[in-house]
Amino acid sequence: MTSSVHETIAVDLDLIDVYKDLHSHPELGFHEDRTSKIVEKHLHALGFDITTGVGTTGVVGVLKNGAGPTALLRADMDALPVREETGLDYASTVTTTDDQGKSVPVSHACGHDLHTTCLLGAARILSQDTTTWSGTLVLVFQPAEELGAGAQAMVDDGLFERFPKPDIVLGQHVSPLPAGTIAGHAGPSYAGSDSLRVRLVGKGAHGSMPENSVDPVVMAAETVLRLQTVISREVPSTATAVLTVGSIHAGDAANVIPGEAELQLNIRSYDAGVRQRILDSVDRIVQGEAATAGAPTPPTITETEHFPIVVNDPAALDKTLDAFAEWLGTNKILDPGAGAGSEDVGILATSASAPLSYWLLGGTDPSLFTTGDMTDPALRTVPSNHSPHYAPVIEPTLTIGVNALVVAARTWLPTP
Repeated sequence: MTSSVHETIAVDLDLIDVYKDLHSHPELGFHEDRTSKIVEKHLHALGFDITTGVGTTGVVGVLKNGAGPTALLRADMDALPVREETGLDYASTVTTTDDQGKSVPVSHACGHDLHTTCLLGAARILSQDTTTWSGTLVLVFQPAEELGAGAQAMVDDGLFERFPKPDIVLGQHVSPLPAGTIAGHAGPSYAGSDSLRVRLVGKGAHGSMPENSVDPVVMAAETVLRLQTVISREVPSTATAVLTVGSIHAGDAANVIPGEAELQLNIRSYDAGVRQRILDSVDRIVQGEAATAGAPTPPTITETEHFPIVVNDPAALDKTLDAFAEWLGTNKILDPGAGAGSEDVGILATSASAPLSYWLLGGTDPSLFTTGDMTDPALRTVPSNHSPHYAPVIEPTLTIGVNALVVAARTWLPTP
């Protein structure tokens, strides 16, 4: 097989079968055992040097093809505890027991099955035609992106000591944009995310005798209201940040004042200084409201999840998008602006001291759009990632996704 750098190569039908199989058998983060075995089988057939169990369930494949730089191509593999409602004939019906012992439905509501399939397809093309690139390919099939922990787990397991250190980190994420388009934003591209659990301790009492209590429900309510002022009154108006109280729980009966309340918060930010200012404000408000209420025990704030800000290297992204524009046409390359979604792919680039070039892959039926750009009203109505109704249209998404990785790899690993 011989092909030019920017020729679109049709995917084989068996790759579609791989995608449907992965979609039907989703696995939660750090439990991607079946998926990892499928990845291992395919890479073995293609002649890659394979290592499994990296960062628990991650897979690394290395293929050396003469002198040249090293490019790391990454795909995440994990699914979400979401019940699929797409109605597809290959929809997931999987349920499992999560790490907290709770029975949950599981589905690929974020498209990581597509990411895995695209990287397998790119691996096939690149390994079968080594005349159009030179250097070293490092394919990283990462666990637990949804937990914000998989990339760090692989780094902690010696990813950049055990395998060639990359000169560029490349990756993509399917999105609700029209299939056939690719979008990328230079600089801070995806928000840093911090999830916090706040425990407020009061003093329980009978509902008829509130004077004997320190009411954590009131304490929680005051805390929630005060937290709403952090973004509006403490963050510069030129900065973009979000603070959401997504969960509040206290008590189980109408006539009982409970002993404690719990809040769960999520913070999104694009600047390290702004992030720290918000975290400090949250701590001050929580501590202050507890002290004002006369709480008998200080509150606790526990970080449950953290995603760093994803920063696309401007020069690296431009180089990749220019290659995509030459391949697809400039009208198919969009700038989505900075997104509030979060990713842990940046950990790979930062830990390797390598530039990151990361883009969005359109995955929605193009016929649903009128303008096909970032102003299209369909973007407000089509199912998006994490929705129980989300599933990419297989074609042309799969073909474009496979070829995007191939074009990017060949761009960064050119022949001498």
